[in-house]
Amino acid sequence: MAFKIYFSLSWFFLTSFFLWGCPKKVEVVPEKPRFVNPLYQFLNHFSSAETLQARTSIRIDTVRDGEEMNFVLNGFLFYQKPDRLRLLGYHLLGMGLFDALYREGEFFLLIPPQRKAYVGEISKLENLFQNTGEIRVSSEKPESGKIPSRIWIEWPEKETRIELRLKEITVNPLLSENTFQWVIPEGVEVRSIERLIKGKRR
Repeated sequence: MAFKIYFSLSWFFLTSFFLWGCPKKVEVVPEKPRFVNPLYQFLNHFSSAETLQARTSIRIDTVRDGEEMNFVLNGFLFYQKPDRLRLLGYHLLGMGLFDALYREGEFFLLIPPQRKAYVGEISKLENLFQNTGEIRVSSEKPESGKIPSRIWIEWPEKETRIELRLKEITVNPLLSENTFQWVIPEGVEVRSIERLIKGKRR
């Protein structure tokens, strides 16, 4: 049961961070809002660095069935300018929960406990995310630094708040060529990212 809750919240974090749209703007003439991924806002916070790596602590506060709940995950974050990001999430006991990679418009997600992987282009998901409600992305930077030490993703409609704390930040490290390479382990079933989103929205 505990694992199912952690997986569910891990999925929630990934979709809110990588896939959901930004708040809709108020227009004089109603029109269909253009899908804008909050990931682009996130990447912009690191634009002063060519590359970056850090340990992360991920806290998720949410309300489920009227009950307040919170979860904490550990992880690693890797960034390369302008549009490469990798985030690995782990249970506090060390078990790998997800490996998410965004690279030049493509999204890859590996869920080791389920032996499943999801791949796809984020641009193809626009029609799935027109009614997500407002999502706010904000950050906090040290007084003498340009890189954020904390990032928040808030979804008021679902009473959910996600906080990332970046620790042991290294700016402009020499990253391995394999850092943003996608290798599917043997025995893992590969599915489209659309299948993941549609299945969770039912």
